[in-house]
Amino acid sequence: MEARDAVNRSTAVALRLALGSFKRRTREAAAQGELTTPELSVLAQIDRAAPVAIADLARAQQITPQSMGATVASLENHGLVARAPDPEDRRRSLLTVTAEGGDVLHSSRDAISDRMAAALGESFTDAEVAVLAAAAPLLERLSQRF
Repeated sequence: MEARDAVNRSTAVALRLALGSFKRRTREAAAQGELTTPELSVLAQIDRAAPVAIADLARAQQITPQSMGATVASLENHGLVARAPDPEDRRRSLLTVTAEGGDVLHSSRDAISDRMAAALGESFTDAEVAVLAAAAPLLERLSQRF
């Protein structure tokens, strides 16, 4: 089992470094005046999980509900998310993405995705693209488990 532990550790380090670099490059790709990376992340999470409560978002992002509340308030101020009372518990609010929020989310995704697609086309072989395509769901699963 020690050999597997060593492989797991070295893989974890390599992924952390590569994904950190990837995240920085993605952040740099965003134009000034756009949403911050955390705001885009939360907007995307609301889009996937809606309707969703702030406490549930905070748990998923592993931050305090107060911190998540500040991010959600910013998204609300931009008109990108809407609150509605939870029909099962009127003390809670549920969040959904507005039409404008959906437009912002998709245009941001499209611009970054277009840049990535261009880089893949210019610098990667078909086999390498296939490896990355196969790895994407595994990376998503890994992000949900640690």
